[in-house]
Amino acid sequence: MSDESFLPEPVEAPPVVPDEPSGLLPRVRGGLSLPRVQVVFSLIAALLSIGGGLYGYLRPGRGVHAGDLVAVVQDARSGKVVTDATVEVLTPRDALVTMLGVADGEARSQMKEGAYRLRVSHPRFGTEVRKIQVIAGQTTEIRVRLAPR
Repeated sequence: MSDESFLPEPVEAPPVVPDEPSGLLPRVRGGLSLPRVQVVFSLIAALLSIGGGLYGYLRPGRGVHAGDLVAVVQDARSGKVVTDATVEVLTPRDALVTMLGVADGEARSQMKEGAYRLRVSHPRFGTEVRKIQVIAGQTTEIRVRLAPR
């Protein structure tokens, strides 16, 4: 045996692959690296999220605190509509808010949200008074049946 048999065989080294220009991460078009693209999209997402939150808080129509009031006026005996009655909307302390005329048996108005008193009068009928509550964004319908004098 010769001494050469104890020497290890030469091993080939793996081929050297050059790194990408930005290190380990590839570059995308325009020379932007992946972390930069992620940062840009993260900022856009954050701005959209903040903008959506602000819109939800300040959205148009949010400050509207009004509801619709519909008063239907009828003759208590016949059930027919009374067209020439007067409908007064008053505060709980009897201050006049508005006066409505009745057309086709109905008086309509948009009112600020709150508690009111409704006074319906007609020369041939007795006066009726009702407490009502107007809720923002909803229609409050009141049916008033007037009894003859």
